[in-house]
Amino acid sequence: MDGGAQQSSLREPPGPGGAEQEGVPGEWDGGEGPPEVKRSQPLFIHGSSRQLPEEEPRASSLPSIPNPFPELCSPSNSPILSSPALGQGPPREGASHVVKVFGEDGACRSLEASAGTTARQLCETLVRRTRALQDHSWALVELHQHLALERCLEDHESVVEVQSSWPPGADSRFVFRKNFAKYELFKSNASLFPEVMVSSCLEANKSMAHSELIQNFLNSGSCPEVQGFLQLREAGRKVWKRFYFSLRRSGLYYSTKGTSKDPRHLQYFADLTESNIYYVTQGKKLYGTPTEFGFCIKPYKVRSGVKGLKLLCSEDEQSRSCWMAAFRLFKYGMQLYRNYQQAQARLSQPPWIGPTPLRSVSDNALVAMDFSGCTGRVIENPSEVLTVALEEAQAWRKKTTHRYSLPAACQSSPLSAAIHRTQPWFHGRISREDTQQLIGRQGLVEGVFLVRESQRNPKGFVLSLCHLQRVKHYLILPSEEEGRLYFTMDDGQTRFADLIQLVEFHQINRGILPCKLRHYCTCVAL
Repeated sequence: MDGGAQQSSLREPPGPGGAEQEGVPGEWDGGEGPPEVKRSQPLFIHGSSRQLPEEEPRASSLPSIPNPFPELCSPSNSPILSSPALGQGPPREGASHVVKVFGEDGACRSLEASAGTTARQLCETLVRRTRALQDHSWALVELHQHLALERCLEDHESVVEVQSSWPPGADSRFVFRKNFAKYELFKSNASLFPEVMVSSCLEANKSMAHSELIQNFLNSGSCPEVQGFLQLREAGRKVWKRFYFSLRRSGLYYSTKGTSKDPRHLQYFADLTESNIYYVTQGKKLYGTPTEFGFCIKPYKVRSGVKGLKLLCSEDEQSRSCWMAAFRLFKYGMQLYRNYQQAQARLSQPPWIGPTPLRSVSDNALVAMDFSGCTGRVIENPSEVLTVALEEAQAWRKKTTHRYSLPAACQSSPLSAAIHRTQPWFHGRISREDTQQLIGRQGLVEGVFLVRESQRNPKGFVLSLCHLQRVKHYLILPSEEEGRLYFTMDDGQTRFADLIQLVEFHQINRGILPCKLRHYCTCVAL
């Protein structure tokens, strides 16, 4: 855990027979008081007619009564944990809350979290429980299925606070999945913020390059002034109109007269500091959006229903990504950059938790040896050690390639036929449409890929790759020559012994692909 992170408790809720039974002594300021009150017992309040002012019962001073059935009554609408007369209110510090998280396969896991538990802490817990590979692309997604809205929670957001904002009985949930676009704005900023959409900033800084100007904005945690055309759905109507929008330091505006920036023609549209920004997943079906690139500004005061939602639609995915990144910077500012720096720092930390494990005596005594001559010798030069290690790895790779390139008579062995099925980037027999949706959910970032079975060719495979925010598909065909089986994507010009070798090659070399393979789509079972 980081030093600046809030302290929180996060654990799975106890089973039906595992409820805690320890007693908590009740505090009493004056004289002899009542006996100690246990948490498992009801609180008895004396009905005396005379009470001192300082002894008047207050809701905040009463001992907390635990919910005996957390799986039947969630804390957000519990009659025990929140009074109906006072409303739900913010989550109480120290109280435990049940948070349900769903995987992409629909499986659910319940966790018990304190009010200060952040999205980052919850993701780290789920990564450990699922034994997934730790990186900063794991995210917790807030999904409103009845509204077709979803957004990725920022690392510092309180999970319990977000859950408490949901209306009772709403079809809302948390989904644990990858989001490679989470911090992409701090990596490839030049492509994320097109020059045509931030030209107003360049007018005052003509001597500075576009990429350098954007990087200065990101390093300072400020937001560039973004502008461009968006489709707007009029309130209470199903008609969409095209307006010229501008995101400024004071908020989001649209022009009532073409592209004019005159203050007389600028109309204030939304307060982004008091709203959340969501992607619209089924815009054409539910809202009749002109394109598939819709997003929504949902004010905090709008708890349920479509009324009050501010629906917008961009021309393409690049424009939508630019607006969404600008909205995040506008709302969170420097906090977003700190989240990214902390995520980068966590990657450099050792993967274990707790004290550094002790090395054995035999490990400390290990040295690099060279047995190429008649007698062995100890290699003391570090550069020579690295060279020998690379040569040995290359020799081992040649042996492995030869083992996977057996003659055709042996190709039906279980190992050679299913070696790629053990890889996290292989998704079996999924359709082209499901592939595009999966890559879209996990982030349309350059180099995101997966491998699947071909639906048209029963013996072939397909490499699906994201390039320029579009998903492209490349057919992989098996071929046989001189009794050996290999795989190719370019009619045999480049041959690979198996799919693992093909993927590893294109992670280092672009080959015939438009870009290298950077991130593989994966789904974990909760």
